[in-house]
Amino acid sequence: MAYNHMNLLTIKNFSKSYTDKVLFDGADFSVNSGEKIGVIGINGTGKSTLLKIIAGIDTCDAGQLSKGSNVVIRYLPQTPDFDGQISIYDYVITANVDEYNKWSIEGDAKSFLHKLGFDDTSIMVNTLSGGQRKKVALAAALLSSCDILVLDEPTNHLDNDMTEYLEDYLGAYKGALVMVTHDRYFLDKVCNRIVEIDKGKTYSYNSNYEGFLMLKAERENIALATQNKHQNILRKEIAWMQRGARARSTKQKAHIQRYEKLASEELIKETQSVTMSSISSRLGNKTVELYNIGKTWPGRSNPVIRDFSYNFLRTDRIGVVGPNGCGKTTLMKLITGIIKPDSGHIEIGDTVRIGYFSQENEALDPQMKVLDYVKETAEYIQTTDGLMSASTMCERFLFDGTLQHQRIEKLSGGEKRRLYLLKVLISSPNVLILDEPTNDLDISTLCILEDYLDSFQGILIVVSHDRYFLDRVVRKLLVFDGNGGISQFEGGYTDYYITHGTFANSASETETKSASQTTAPVATGTDSQAARKPQPNSAKKKFSYKEQREYDTIEDDITAKEEAIAKVEAKINNSVSDFVKLSSLSAEKEQLEAELDQLLERYVYLTELAESFQK
Repeated sequence: MAYNHMNLLTIKNFSKSYTDKVLFDGADFSVNSGEKIGVIGINGTGKSTLLKIIAGIDTCDAGQLSKGSNVVIRYLPQTPDFDGQISIYDYVITANVDEYNKWSIEGDAKSFLHKLGFDDTSIMVNTLSGGQRKKVALAAALLSSCDILVLDEPTNHLDNDMTEYLEDYLGAYKGALVMVTHDRYFLDKVCNRIVEIDKGKTYSYNSNYEGFLMLKAERENIALATQNKHQNILRKEIAWMQRGARARSTKQKAHIQRYEKLASEELIKETQSVTMSSISSRLGNKTVELYNIGKTWPGRSNPVIRDFSYNFLRTDRIGVVGPNGCGKTTLMKLITGIIKPDSGHIEIGDTVRIGYFSQENEALDPQMKVLDYVKETAEYIQTTDGLMSASTMCERFLFDGTLQHQRIEKLSGGEKRRLYLLKVLISSPNVLILDEPTNDLDISTLCILEDYLDSFQGILIVVSHDRYFLDRVVRKLLVFDGNGGISQFEGGYTDYYITHGTFANSASETETKSASQTTAPVATGTDSQAARKPQPNSAKKKFSYKEQREYDTIEDDITAKEEAIAKVEAKINNSVSDFVKLSSLSAEKEQLEAELDQLLERYVYLTELAESFQK
């Protein structure tokens, strides 16, 4: 294996198309040692294709790929294939015994598989569900010895605790990492570089996800400012052409060429905060009522649901969480009537219209066009913004005019998932059940869905392992303990994590977690700073002289720092064409924001100290 390379892999000026769809056009990509790269972009832009090119499974139509002769790459596909009869344990072991890796991993394999929920590692892989197979393939990939680890949606099918374990594992991983994931907390905590695929090009940002959002906004502001200047010049050129240009002199020819170049430029579309207007029908007083329901599956000694009662309120926004296999999807299927409870009963109000977005897409006719599939539900949809056509709804859900007339068979897996979600939403449900909605959806689609749910006027029930999504859209949790019990918790995912530290069903596990481990995951990548925050000294009775002066002036200091940041931001907006000045101003802004963070942290400390004196 190669440990001395700074640059491990480079793809220069590459292009890739499938039939009439251009994925990459003169794009560049590289991987350096120590980099942990998150690849993001709308479904169908080529994220999985890029990973396959890196792994050597696919090739570019044009361009050059180069890597060190000893660089070893390991690839986890989105949907792993398993050939023949092989046990879980044997698959993980044999997958890691090759010419580069002769050492034994028996102990590590058993330990890791146990963490993934496989107590019996002799089970044959071909008997497992799709999610379980993905976990086995993930174990094999993570235990491999390689220079570049390539992971396609590694967090799919993982519960919250396992996702956090994987975050820590990859955070300490010594090799280079390239991954596609929709999990924004995961991207923020693990990655030190984000590569965005957009309109056939790749854009690289040396940052985690939060930093990427700010840097992308700066890039787009600069690009738009340049475009606006070009458009002003173009208007002058048009006026010159309309006065009657003659292509005789060299000067006139240059004039015309500039006009033609400007006129042919494709206008940049500003990143839209695309919103889908709320679609729902009236919900009466009686909604969904569960009375002492129970359900047991054959082969399981404990029930998956035991004696559970709950009456859903019309304003409920509920997240359903718990370990894998605990019965979350079973509860959804009981509510929708797909299966029946073994005990108890369920009553559904007359006005209830359930929209169910299941983990598996409904059967999609591959020959049907995207727009026709949507029109099957409705050609016009009544929204809070008025009547909208199916075509407009498609556009709002990132299916532009070209995609609307594509056959479904040409869509990527993520695009098919997005199309299925759109059809569920336009059916005008007033009880919306989303079972793992974030699996295989791109971040742009998730943002649209989150904005839609902000205005949704019905009951929302979400099964998800996506912590960011749960924090964003739910206000209450139903927590499965893994033994059939379901408890209620008021708040979102982070609220629960702060209180309990874990979703595992072992009380002893919760109790043994340290205070630093139970710090809530946040999208800033600064958990360690929060853990080191000074705590008020309960023995003190009053401020010191220095602390009192600081306490009296700190709010003014915070205001002054915020005003300084605003002034720098104004200068940035006026310097978008001066890259040197922009870089200097961006660094100044970053320094001011760090100073503001310190002031705010100090303010919290002093305020808590003042409150302790009053008590």
